[in-house]
Amino acid sequence: MWRVLVPVVVAAYLVGSIPFGVIIARAHGKDLRAIGSGNIGATNVSRALGRKWGYICFGLDVLKGLLPMLAFRAIALPHIAATIHGPALMASWLLVGIAAILGHVFPVYLGFRGGKGVATSFGVALGLWPYFTICALIALAVWVAVLLVWRYVSLASICAALMFPVSLILGILAIPHWHAATLWPLLVAATLIPLLVILRHRQNIQRLLSGKETKIRQKHRDA
Repeated sequence: MWRVLVPVVVAAYLVGSIPFGVIIARAHGKDLRAIGSGNIGATNVSRALGRKWGYICFGLDVLKGLLPMLAFRAIALPHIAATIHGPALMASWLLVGIAAILGHVFPVYLGFRGGKGVATSFGVALGLWPYFTICALIALAVWVAVLLVWRYVSLASICAALMFPVSLILGILAIPHWHAATLWPLLVAATLIPLLVILRHRQNIQRLLSGKETKIRQKHRDA
Protein backbone atom coordinates (compact mmCIF):
# COMPACT_ATOMS: atom_id res chain seq x y z
CA MET A 1 0.00 0.00 0.00
CA TRP A 2 2.67 2.50 1.02
CA ARG A 3 4.59 1.95 -2.22
CA VAL A 4 1.53 3.27 -4.02
CA LEU A 5 0.41 5.92 -1.53
CA VAL A 6 3.70 7.67 -0.74
CA PRO A 7 4.59 8.63 -4.35
CA VAL A 8 1.05 9.91 -4.92
CA VAL A 9 1.18 12.03 -1.75
CA VAL A 10 4.57 13.48 -2.70
CA ALA A 11 3.33 14.22 -6.21
CA ALA A 12 0.21 15.91 -4.79
CA TYR A 13 2.39 18.14 -2.61
CA LEU A 14 4.59 19.13 -5.55
CA VAL A 15 1.55 19.88 -7.71
CA GLY A 16 0.01 21.90 -4.89
CA SER A 17 3.25 23.85 -4.55
CA ILE A 18 3.06 25.23 -8.10
CA PRO A 19 2.61 29.00 -7.54
CA PHE A 20 0.32 29.83 -10.44
CA GLY A 21 -0.33 33.34 -9.15
CA VAL A 22 3.38 34.13 -9.06
CA ILE A 23 3.90 32.57 -12.49
CA ILE A 24 1.05 34.59 -14.03
CA ALA A 25 2.31 37.82 -12.49
CA ARG A 26 5.90 37.20 -13.61
CA ALA A 27 4.64 36.57 -17.14
CA HIS A 28 3.30 40.13 -16.97
CA GLY A 29 6.53 41.53 -15.54
CA LYS A 30 5.27 41.87 -11.96
CA ASP A 31 6.30 40.48 -8.59
CA LEU A 32 3.02 39.42 -6.98
CA ARG A 33 4.56 39.21 -3.52
CA ALA A 34 5.44 42.92 -3.71
CA ILE A 35 1.89 43.95 -4.66
CA GLY A 36 -1.11 44.50 -2.39
CA SER A 37 -1.24 41.91 0.37
CA GLY A 38 1.72 40.01 -1.10
CA ASN A 39 -0.45 36.88 -1.19
CA ILE A 40 -0.01 34.50 -4.13
CA GLY A 41 -3.70 33.72 -4.56
CA ALA A 42 -6.40 34.79 -6.98
CA THR A 43 -7.57 37.85 -5.04
CA ASN A 44 -4.16 39.47 -5.19
CA VAL A 45 -3.76 38.47 -8.83
CA SER A 46 -7.02 40.33 -9.51
CA ARG A 47 -5.62 43.42 -7.81
CA ALA A 48 -2.40 43.23 -9.79
CA LEU A 49 -3.64 42.19 -13.23
CA GLY A 50 -7.42 42.45 -13.33
CA ARG A 51 -10.36 40.18 -12.70
CA LYS A 52 -9.80 37.96 -15.75
CA TRP A 53 -6.41 36.80 -14.55
CA GLY A 54 -7.76 36.43 -11.03
CA TYR A 55 -10.36 33.98 -12.35
CA ILE A 56 -7.69 32.08 -14.27
CA CYS A 57 -5.50 31.86 -11.17
CA PHE A 58 -8.45 30.68 -9.08
CA GLY A 59 -9.26 27.96 -11.60
CA LEU A 60 -5.68 26.75 -11.71
CA ASP A 61 -5.43 26.71 -7.92
CA VAL A 62 -8.65 24.68 -7.75
CA LEU A 63 -7.18 22.18 -10.21
CA LYS A 64 -4.11 21.79 -7.98
CA GLY A 65 -6.42 20.20 -5.42
CA LEU A 66 -8.90 18.51 -7.72
CA LEU A 67 -6.56 16.70 -10.13
CA PRO A 68 -4.52 14.84 -7.46
CA MET A 69 -7.77 13.64 -5.89
CA LEU A 70 -9.13 12.41 -9.21
CA ALA A 71 -5.80 10.82 -10.11
CA PHE A 72 -5.71 8.98 -6.78
CA ARG A 73 -9.24 7.69 -7.32
CA ALA A 74 -8.49 6.50 -10.83
CA ILE A 75 -4.97 5.10 -10.38
CA ALA A 76 -4.17 4.33 -6.74
CA LEU A 77 -7.53 3.71 -5.09
CA PRO A 78 -8.23 0.37 -6.86
CA HIS A 79 -4.90 -1.03 -5.61
CA ILE A 80 -5.20 0.30 -2.07
CA ALA A 81 -8.84 -0.75 -1.71
CA ALA A 82 -7.72 -4.37 -2.05
CA THR A 83 -5.82 -4.14 1.24
CA ILE A 84 -7.63 -1.49 3.31
CA HIS A 85 -11.18 -0.22 3.59
CA GLY A 86 -13.47 1.93 5.71
CA PRO A 87 -11.84 4.74 7.73
CA ALA A 88 -8.32 3.72 6.67
CA LEU A 89 -9.26 4.04 3.01
CA MET A 90 -10.82 7.46 3.62
CA ALA A 91 -7.71 8.55 5.50
CA SER A 92 -5.41 7.52 2.65
CA TRP A 93 -7.51 9.51 0.18
CA LEU A 94 -7.43 12.51 2.50
CA LEU A 95 -3.64 12.36 2.76
CA VAL A 96 -3.44 13.15 -0.94
CA GLY A 97 -5.71 16.16 -0.61
CA ILE A 98 -3.98 17.44 2.51
CA ALA A 99 -0.63 17.16 0.74
CA ALA A 100 -1.93 19.32 -2.11
CA ILE A 101 -3.27 21.94 0.31
CA LEU A 102 -0.04 22.02 2.29
CA GLY A 103 1.80 22.42 -0.99
CA HIS A 104 -0.14 25.59 -1.73
CA VAL A 105 0.18 26.98 1.80
CA PHE A 106 3.83 25.94 2.25
CA PRO A 107 5.23 25.63 -1.31
CA VAL A 108 8.72 24.23 -1.62
CA TYR A 109 9.33 26.45 -4.67
CA LEU A 110 8.77 29.67 -2.68
CA GLY A 111 10.63 28.92 0.52
CA PHE A 112 7.46 27.49 2.11
CA ARG A 113 5.69 30.87 2.06
CA GLY A 114 2.49 30.42 0.12
CA GLY A 115 -1.19 31.28 -0.03
CA LYS A 116 -4.22 30.78 2.16
CA GLY A 117 -5.42 27.54 0.63
CA VAL A 118 -9.05 28.42 -0.13
CA ALA A 119 -9.12 27.54 -3.84
CA THR A 120 -6.96 24.43 -3.48
CA SER A 121 -9.05 23.22 -0.53
CA PHE A 122 -12.15 23.70 -2.66
CA GLY A 123 -10.58 21.58 -5.40
CA VAL A 124 -9.71 18.83 -2.93
CA ALA A 125 -13.25 18.83 -1.58
CA LEU A 126 -14.75 18.63 -5.06
CA GLY A 127 -12.63 15.57 -5.78
CA LEU A 128 -13.74 13.50 -2.78
CA TRP A 129 -17.12 12.35 -4.07
CA PRO A 130 -19.76 12.41 -2.71
CA TYR A 131 -19.03 13.39 0.87
CA PHE A 132 -16.82 16.45 0.49
CA THR A 133 -18.19 17.37 -2.94
CA ILE A 134 -21.66 18.10 -1.62
CA CYS A 135 -20.25 20.02 1.35
CA ALA A 136 -18.00 22.04 -0.98
CA LEU A 137 -20.93 23.08 -3.15
CA ILE A 138 -22.88 24.19 -0.07
CA ALA A 139 -19.82 26.13 1.15
CA LEU A 140 -19.51 27.71 -2.30
CA ALA A 141 -23.13 28.88 -2.10
CA VAL A 142 -22.35 30.47 1.29
CA TRP A 143 -19.22 32.09 -0.16
CA VAL A 144 -21.17 33.64 -3.02
CA ALA A 145 -24.00 34.84 -0.75
CA VAL A 146 -21.65 36.47 1.77
CA LEU A 147 -19.60 38.07 -1.01
CA LEU A 148 -22.69 39.52 -2.69
CA VAL A 149 -24.03 40.96 0.57
CA TRP A 150 -20.88 42.25 2.28
CA ARG A 151 -18.33 42.32 -0.60
CA TYR A 152 -15.43 41.02 1.47
CA VAL A 153 -13.61 38.10 -0.13
CA SER A 154 -11.92 37.24 3.15
CA LEU A 155 -15.20 37.20 5.10
CA ALA A 156 -16.80 35.03 2.41
CA SER A 157 -13.89 32.59 2.59
CA ILE A 158 -14.04 32.40 6.40
CA CYS A 159 -17.81 31.83 6.41
CA ALA A 160 -17.49 29.14 3.72
CA ALA A 161 -14.76 27.43 5.73
CA LEU A 162 -16.98 27.41 8.83
CA MET A 163 -19.91 26.04 6.84
CA PHE A 164 -17.93 23.11 5.46
CA PRO A 165 -17.76 20.94 8.63
CA VAL A 166 -21.32 21.93 9.54
CA SER A 167 -22.51 20.62 6.16
CA LEU A 168 -20.74 17.31 6.67
CA ILE A 169 -22.21 16.88 10.14
CA LEU A 170 -25.70 17.62 8.83
CA GLY A 171 -25.13 15.15 5.99
CA ILE A 172 -24.13 12.39 8.41
CA LEU A 173 -27.24 13.09 10.50
CA ALA A 174 -29.60 13.26 7.52
CA ILE A 175 -28.32 10.72 4.97
CA PRO A 176 -28.84 7.07 6.02
CA HIS A 177 -25.70 5.57 4.43
CA TRP A 178 -23.35 8.28 5.73
CA HIS A 179 -22.07 6.66 8.92
CA ALA A 180 -19.88 8.55 11.39
CA ALA A 181 -18.05 5.33 12.26
CA THR A 182 -16.76 5.13 8.69
CA LEU A 183 -16.45 8.83 7.90
CA TRP A 184 -14.73 10.04 11.07
CA PRO A 185 -11.46 10.77 9.20
CA LEU A 186 -13.48 13.10 6.99
CA LEU A 187 -14.91 14.81 10.07
CA VAL A 188 -11.41 15.38 11.41
CA ALA A 189 -10.19 16.77 8.08
CA ALA A 190 -13.35 18.86 7.65
CA THR A 191 -12.45 20.55 10.92
CA LEU A 192 -8.69 20.89 10.54
CA ILE A 193 -8.61 22.13 6.94
CA PRO A 194 -11.05 25.02 7.56
CA LEU A 195 -9.12 25.82 10.74
CA LEU A 196 -5.94 26.16 8.66
CA VAL A 197 -7.77 28.39 6.17
CA ILE A 198 -9.09 30.61 8.98
CA LEU A 199 -5.66 30.83 10.62
CA ARG A 200 -4.21 31.95 7.29
CA HIS A 201 -6.82 34.73 7.32
CA ARG A 202 -5.92 36.06 10.78
CA GLN A 203 -4.61 39.37 9.39
CA ASN A 204 -7.79 39.75 7.37
CA ILE A 205 -9.81 39.12 10.53
CA GLN A 206 -7.92 41.89 12.29
CA ARG A 207 -8.64 44.27 9.39
CA LEU A 208 -12.30 43.25 9.33
CA LEU A 209 -12.61 44.02 13.04
CA SER A 210 -10.88 47.38 12.62
CA GLY A 211 -12.85 48.32 9.48
CA LYS A 212 -9.74 48.41 7.28
CA GLU A 213 -10.38 45.38 5.10
CA THR A 214 -10.73 46.09 1.38
CA LYS A 215 -14.00 45.25 -0.35
CA ILE A 216 -14.30 44.07 -3.93
CA ARG A 217 -14.77 46.92 -6.42
CA GLN A 218 -13.05 49.14 -3.88
CA LYS A 219 -9.67 50.74 -4.37
CA HIS A 220 -7.03 48.76 -2.52
CA ARG A 221 -5.68 50.26 0.68
CA ASP A 222 -3.16 48.16 2.60
CA ALA A 223 -4.66 44.68 2.21
